[in-house]
Formats: sequence, C-alpha cells, structure tokens
Amino acid sequence: MGEARCDLTSLQDIRVVEISDQFTSVGGRVLAELGADVIVVEPPEGSPHRSRPPFVDDEAGVDRSLRWWAGNVGKRGVTIDSATECGKTTLERLIATADVVIAGANHCPNGTVSYRNCAALDTALIWVSVTPFGVGSSRADQPVTDLTMLAGGGPVWNCGYDDHTLPPIRGAGDQASNIAGMYCAIGALVALTSRGRTGRGQHVDVNVTAACNVTCEQTTYSWLVRQIVCLRQTGRHASSSPTSGVQVRCADGRFVTTGVLPRKQEDFGRLAGWLTELGLTEEFPEAVFLELAANRDEPVDMAKVGVDDETTAILAAAREAISLIASRMPAKDFFVTSQRRGFPCGAVLTPAEAFDDEHTVARGFRVPVEHIELGKTFDYPGTPYVFGNSPTLIRSRPPLLGEHNSLLDELNTGRS
Repeated sequence: MGEARCDLTSLQDIRVVEISDQFTSVGGRVLAELGADVIVVEPPEGSPHRSRPPFVDDEAGVDRSLRWWAGNVGKRGVTIDSATECGKTTLERLIATADVVIAGANHCPNGTVSYRNCAALDTALIWVSVTPFGVGSSRADQPVTDLTMLAGGGPVWNCGYDDHTLPPIRGAGDQASNIAGMYCAIGALVALTSRGRTGRGQHVDVNVTAACNVTCEQTTYSWLVRQIVCLRQTGRHASSSPTSGVQVRCADGRFVTTGVLPRKQEDFGRLAGWLTELGLTEEFPEAVFLELAANRDEPVDMAKVGVDDETTAILAAAREAISLIASRMPAKDFFVTSQRRGFPCGAVLTPAEAFDDEHTVARGFRVPVEHIELGKTFDYPGTPYVFGNSPTLIRSRPPLLGEHNSLLDELNTGRS
C-alpha cells in the first residue's frame, strides 16, 4: 500500500516512538490506525516476537511471523542497541522527535533513557509505560506470560463451563496483550487531549494485571464489595448464582447464542407472532405467557425474576420460545432472521468464518495489504470501529527488520 496519509485522520500530526516489548504492539497499532506516525524500535537482532509462530506459508523468518505482522502493521521500524552509549544517544534523539513514547518493562537495559530524563528536556512529552505489574512494582522481576497475566488478573477465573470439574479456560489470541494495548491507546489519547488544553505531557502507567482485572465484569467487585464468589458459566457472564443457558443447537447442528431476552410489550408480541408464523404455537403452550406480557401495562422488570411468579414465568417462556425457534432453523438463518426481528443474538462462528462473513466484509473490516517483498497481498483485520468523521487506515505492511534505519542516520547527522 502507498504511504499517502488521509488528511482527516485523528492523529495525523502525531509521532509515536514505540520501544517494542511484550505488551506494547497493540497500543502502537491502534495509534497507527488513527493516523499517527508510529516508529517501532527493536534491538539489532529484532524483537523476540519476530520469532513467534505461526509464519506465513509455515516458513520461519524474522519478517514472516504472523504475530509480528498482526501487531505492527502500519508502522515504520528501526533497530537500536540501547545497551550501548551510542545506541542510547540515538534513542534519545529519536524520542526528542516524538509526541508519545510507548515503552515496556525492559525498554533500556542500562536504565538511563527514562520518562524523567526525557521529559526534563521536553515537558510536552507523553510517556506510556506498559508493564506487567505497574512501574516500580516489587514483582517486576517475575517471569510473565499471557497465561499468568490472565490468571493473575482474573479473566481465567470467570471463563469456562458450567461443569466445574473442568478447568478454567484461557481465551486464545494473546488477550492480555490486546487488553493492555487498548488501555495503552486510551491512556495516550486521554493524555493527548489533556496536552491540547494544558500544553504539558504526562506519564501514563498501564498495569497489565490491573487492566486484565477490570475486564472481569462483576466478578472482581462482587468479591471486593460483598465477598461473593462468582462462578464460571458456559458462554455467559460469571455469576454468584446460576443463570439460564443461552447456547442452542440449531437444526444444522451449529450453535447460536440467543442473547438478550425481550423486555417491552411489543417485543413479546413479535416473539409470539414469530411462533405463529412457524406453526409452533400448538406445541408450545407457554406461548400464553408471551401474550400476557404483550398485553401488560408496563415492561417486564428483570429484577423481579425469582421474586414475582408472573415475571419469572414470562421470561422463562421467552427463553424457551427463542430456543425452540432456534432449534428448528439453520444457525445462520436464525441469526439473520432474529436480528431483523429485533432480537439480539449471535451465531457461533470460527475465526475464519467470522472474517469471511459478508457483514464483516461489507463494513470494511478486511483490509488488503500489499507485501511487495513477497509478491502477495494479504487481507488483514482492520479496526473494530468505524468513525464517520475520522477514518482509520493501514498505511503499509509491517516493517522489515531495520527497514527504516535511514531515519536514524538522518538523526545522527542532524538532518531530522
């Protein structure tokens, strides 16, 4: 893809220096997609993430790791040996050109390139630290992986199945890195907003464990506030008491998540009408509760489930009605029809199926990126959000190792 930049991108005049580390890449990619010029800094031998499989065409190489591609598309890349005095000086000169620095736990082996030192020279500098336990933590020397972050932070605690003889589940896809990356990007954007008013930068401390912890919905605060333990449930929120299942096997053997139950009178009326259209009313006598809800003077109050018998019966009938309808239709047909009728639900798809789905394609989530060095174009996942007045973009493929080192030569000769 070309290097041309869209004049409407949010961060088109912002430069970000990302000192590559275990949890930095996603935050840098998000800012690059918002239009920032992101320069990722690696050691001379390359980031360890360049050695992580899978590789394109199953052929290993520093420029062929799909994990590296995913986190670094749209960036430029340089190599610096920051353990040397010459490398430290070069890194400082590069940072002097930046609006934002993203740095992990091991960004400078000799510890001299720091926010304190750099901000003393540039009070507008924003520095985002993304570390496993927060800056200055006594746990800083502990080894960390995606699994330990998710387990220690809490997401593993509340992910799994109703059958608690089965172990907890760690979600795939380096979720700790993705969670940390989003908080990194949010922190940088808030700091940029603040700088726009005050003219001053700041140090943003992203604690990966804490970031993971606040994704646990009610699980953490239920314990902190009331010492209540929430239990894992299949495909739904962890809860202190069991809730109704939402996964239904459809007529084609695929599964759907039946999602949010009706609340308003007209919703129950539409659901009863759907049963009638499919000829299922006679085998579902509980449809009478749907008609009862449709004719009520007020919406159904979820807080009364288990307390008010009528409310409990109505919502149980709604869940059973939706499950019955789903069981009689192919999963995709149920998903499309249910959405059109105003009932939120989701078909359970593999990642490849979701990426190829016509809805995904229509909203522009698939972004073709040319790899000239391989003579191929690959479809990348784009941004999961669409902004009407500030489009996102992927300007280029991920940088090859040391591809933009000429930028450093210009810095060291005073030309940039």
